[in-house]
Amino acid sequence: MKILITGGAGFIGSNAANTFSQQGHSVTVIDNFSLGVPENLEPGILCIEGDVRDMSVLKKADAPDIIIHLAASSSSPMFTVDLSGALSNNILGHIAVLEYAVAVKAKKVLFASTSSVYANNPVPLKETQEVIPTNFYAVSKYAQENISRVFSALHGMPIVAFRFMSVYGPHEEHKGAFANLVSQFIWGMEEGKSPVIYGDGTQTRDFTSVHDLVSAFELAITADISGFEIFNVGTSEAVSVRDLVDIINAEREVAIPATFIENPIPSGYIQNQQADLSKISTILGYAPRVSLQTGIRELITLRKENPIRPQGLSF
Repeated sequence: MKILITGGAGFIGSNAANTFSQQGHSVTVIDNFSLGVPENLEPGILCIEGDVRDMSVLKKADAPDIIIHLAASSSSPMFTVDLSGALSNNILGHIAVLEYAVAVKAKKVLFASTSSVYANNPVPLKETQEVIPTNFYAVSKYAQENISRVFSALHGMPIVAFRFMSVYGPHEEHKGAFANLVSQFIWGMEEGKSPVIYGDGTQTRDFTSVHDLVSAFELAITADISGFEIFNVGTSEAVSVRDLVDIINAEREVAIPATFIENPIPSGYIQNQQADLSKISTILGYAPRVSLQTGIRELITLRKENPIRPQGLSF
């Protein structure tokens, strides 16, 4: 198949691009390199530099069978820095990609939504829950979902939204302070820094390996989907941030204590995150395969072999 991945030089995009290329698919990547680097990509992947809001950039790609749309402002702090730019990136960029998909008669579009749309709904989080986003990042992703729902109905195109849980894995160094807590804690603890935890550390996250996320993409590509669908992607396990530090210490065979501070986020902070995977398991046959311990061990080993300095830390 011919697969186009927007944001494909970034963290999730590059892991997907490399996997599909290794499987023998023809992979093209579009990236403006704001959150990605070409070095993340393996040889043989065509990389087009540009912004997906520019249709002339999209048209440089050979008409794909499948589009995986990951180009986005991908965390809430980015919207604090540039609200209008981040909203434009996510909403106008999404519309451009969908219009391009129709123009080239793509068979299916997959895209990144987020579990942040659930805010502090009771866990486990289910796709059937009512959602009221509490930050601009979640608002933009919920807008993408609703635009896709209407777009799919109008054009008869299968479109799949994935509500990612807390995704971590290789190739996050370029994200710096925007990277997942798993990666940031590992980077800081490598330097002997005490990981900073908001509150008492009992808040939980469904830490999900990017490898499991890519497997969800694979399943969705081959699944018989005719309209618009939303799927949670996670592990269905809730791990406290306090326990995350203990696991990293155990894997690194050190004992660096955490530093606990008052939560600086005044409202909308997500206390608990845990995916209900009933829908994606039933329809796509998805099951997570990478435990948090295994994923952390992989990152620690990779960084020993290739100690890329991260762009920065949030603590």
